[in-house]
Amino acid sequence: MATPTAVRTLIKKTFSGRFAISRLTRRPVVGKLVEHLLFDGDDLLILPKDATINVNRSLSPREDLVLPSAVLERLIRAARYHWIMDACICREASGCEHYPTDLGCLFLGRAAMDINPAFGRPVTADAAIDHARRCREAGLVHMVGRNKLDSVWLGVGPGNRLLTVCNCCECCCLWRMLPYVAPVIAEKFHRLPGVRVTVTDRCVGCGTCADSTCFVQAISLADGRAVIDTAACRGCGRCVAVCPNGAIDMAITDAAYADKAFKRIRALVEVT
Repeated sequence: MATPTAVRTLIKKTFSGRFAISRLTRRPVVGKLVEHLLFDGDDLLILPKDATINVNRSLSPREDLVLPSAVLERLIRAARYHWIMDACICREASGCEHYPTDLGCLFLGRAAMDINPAFGRPVTADAAIDHARRCREAGLVHMVGRNKLDSVWLGVGPGNRLLTVCNCCECCCLWRMLPYVAPVIAEKFHRLPGVRVTVTDRCVGCGTCADSTCFVQAISLADGRAVIDTAACRGCGRCVAVCPNGAIDMAITDAAYADKAFKRIRALVEVT
């Protein structure tokens, strides 16, 4: 049964309390229950910005590199059903001043057709690809995969028939909660296979990358230079984009990463 609009209103009103709520999942019993109810079977990949990727030249020259955005376009083309949310709840609830609020989530799969029509609209594959492009041009980062939380709050399902494409900003994203939630939940969110992020000798310790840039707090300053927590880093590429000295490199070390990402997501969600 599709979710009534009152639920979306309630989510927006309680959105500011998400960090306090997320900390509760650190309690073993609460974390296990929340994981089962809202995240069971989930797997989401963060697609870094195309412009931040430097291919490992021992694998392939730059012109032959399949960019991260191509992974999403391939999923969209493979899907039979496409549905765009008319607004981003996270940015609306936070009163975002840096990114458009009208660029909402994109959903793929049969279950998307059961979403309350008051929340958005079904679209063609071409319109979905155009929407994703506009999100990237606005500076948003795609998070793609199976997210049971969406199928629950939207009142659709089953979860293996709804693929979520969340278009995230670093300031308002719901998943800024990741540093605070139980590890069993945080481990559902991954960087792309083969993505590596490193700080080079060009770093002068200016702190630009550590100034609210990373949505999972994976980068900080120590001894006058940036340090990346590789276990926490989800490879979004924002730190690469903002560094004024080009001191952070993001490389793809697996030439087959795009095929692996596509097959991984397709194994979780039926989009055709």
